[in-house]
Amino acid sequence: MKAKLFSFFLLLLFSGCAEKKSCPTLPKNVILLISDGTGLSQISSAYFYKKSDVNYSRFQHIGLITTSSSREDITDSAASGTAFASGTKTYNGAIGVLEDSTQLENIVEIASIKGVKTGVVATSSITHATPASFYAHVTDRDFQEKIALQLAKSEIDFFAGGGANFFNQRSDALNIIDTLTAHKFTIETSSLTSIEAIKSNQKQGFLLSNDGMPKMSEGRGDFLPKATMLGIEFLHQNETPFFIMSEGSQIDWAGHDNDTAYLISELIDFDELIGAVLDFAAEDGETLVVVTSDHETGGFTLSGENYTTKEGEVYSSYSKLEPKFSTGGHSATLIPVFAYGPGAEHFSGVYDNTDIFHKIMKLTGWDKN
Repeated sequence: MKAKLFSFFLLLLFSGCAEKKSCPTLPKNVILLISDGTGLSQISSAYFYKKSDVNYSRFQHIGLITTSSSREDITDSAASGTAFASGTKTYNGAIGVLEDSTQLENIVEIASIKGVKTGVVATSSITHATPASFYAHVTDRDFQEKIALQLAKSEIDFFAGGGANFFNQRSDALNIIDTLTAHKFTIETSSLTSIEAIKSNQKQGFLLSNDGMPKMSEGRGDFLPKATMLGIEFLHQNETPFFIMSEGSQIDWAGHDNDTAYLISELIDFDELIGAVLDFAAEDGETLVVVTSDHETGGFTLSGENYTTKEGEVYSSYSKLEPKFSTGGHSATLIPVFAYGPGAEHFSGVYDNTDIFHKIMKLTGWDKN
């Protein structure tokens, strides 16, 4: 009888594991998606304005993070990016350094030692605060020329975004494109290419605009999902473990501008990125996907449109939306976290933004000697 019971429990345990990649396991790969400036209202807008299914609905494990920097209640992208990349609080404007300028080791530097291939993608310049937090160490995020030089010498294996002027139109007259090439990068400056065209390159970079990439409304198209998936293909050749951070940068810019149409178009583009990544992760079975934001921008809310009664009283309609903003800056609201794949359940609950780094490190074991 005991033998039969034991066999029955074994059958239950392994019934979902006929295929290797369907078995529960710790993540081999990590995809971190950051929608800069996105709070819950920005995400909610997709449910009213996107004409197709919203990919945020595909997540089962959802949490919230606090985002304050070491000195300020309201963070900027540099301090929050550093929290994600290095697991430590710092001051607004700092990238990969502590208050005393001591350099912090980041996830790219740690994982690369273990043979993990790494990449960053952004719709901003690739030297902007969030992507820079994953490879650079500067006391001020505005030092983008210095950041560009550090990218050339970093452990990054793939990057795609804007910012060519910080590499080849510099105040010091240096051509950092040459430095990138000397450090085994192949650089494309006209358009994304296919995996067939780049798969034999040791490192790959795309610098596709002088500063930030164009807005969606200006014809950027599917750059963000396409560049991210190309990066994944490049990094994951021969089943090599990888880490990639991809940022929808301009949701933040739209919030600063208090531009609703700009914000919604960028948010929907980011949701398309989520869909592409989740499709990959579902097929792969060994990839953890974490989706979050560094902070909220604009104090965005989905208010009802105001109307005035015959008696002159002003009310807010419950039938027609009129999104509004309360600030041109950032806010301190809690930020949602969505996770999918092996270890996703560890991202539920309420915790600090620095814990994103520590959870990834613990699950992957990349920080173990």
